[in-house]
Amino acid sequence: MIASERRQMVDQNGDVKSLCYAKPVTIGNDVWISANVTVCGGVTIGDGCVIGAGSVVTRDIPPHSFAAGVPCRVIRKITEADSMRNYPDVMADCRVLEE
Repeated sequence: MIASERRQMVDQNGDVKSLCYAKPVTIGNDVWISANVTVCGGVTIGDGCVIGAGSVVTRDIPPHSFAAGVPCRVIRKITEADSMRNYPDVMADCRVLEE
């Protein structure tokens, strides 16, 4: 877009308008977005995803996926094998609250 068009435009009634457009970003429930991640407009990140640090998300990420990179891509599905219950040394005296 030409710079002058980004500043102001005139509509059919002669009213001055600022041109601004963006596509929405949709982020599901229980999503963990790591540090320095860029999510581009129009992208949907599904429920339960983990997005790796420094990623640039340019496409939809399906639910329960671990995705990372530039551009961001799905590395693998998140499964029960990823549960913190499998790491008792990390959990110490903590427990996961059941819903």
